[in-house]
Amino acid sequence: MKIKIGDELLIEHVRVRIRLDYRGEAKNGRFFFGGKSKEQMAEAIREQQVALLRNLPLQGIQIEDVDLSQDIYVVSEGDGRRAHEAAFAPIILDLRVENLDDLLPLLIKPEFRKIEFLSPETISLHRLDMERLFFRISQSFLQEIKSVEQKYLR
Repeated sequence: MKIKIGDELLIEHVRVRIRLDYRGEAKNGRFFFGGKSKEQMAEAIREQQVALLRNLPLQGIQIEDVDLSQDIYVVSEGDGRRAHEAAFAPIILDLRVENLDDLLPLLIKPEFRKIEFLSPETISLHRLDMERLFFRISQSFLQEIKSVEQKYLR
């Protein structure tokens, strides 16, 4: 973000805290042993995703902190007749971003739960920045819909 102080133009990055909850379901092993519980699956998926986030650069995003201290929780899902339980393993990321639209790849994920802006206190967007942001949101949703369609139509 650009901040003007007198005649001087400073650039301040936006700092955000994002919560992503990764879902795990029980996996039966072969024969009578070797299966993983839903909690173990959620933990394994969380560790895999953290490794990806740390090792693959995201354009315009710098990861400041990764918090894995949140406990895994279990949620019952279903329509009443068939109850199904799934475990969720949360990750809390503190990020520094150059532009708001750089956040879109994380915000459109099904694991996204919450965002909190840490700084700056106020953000002012120019009309063209707002248009670019909404265009990128639209493109990101269309791309995500297309990938989900390909996944389930195969």
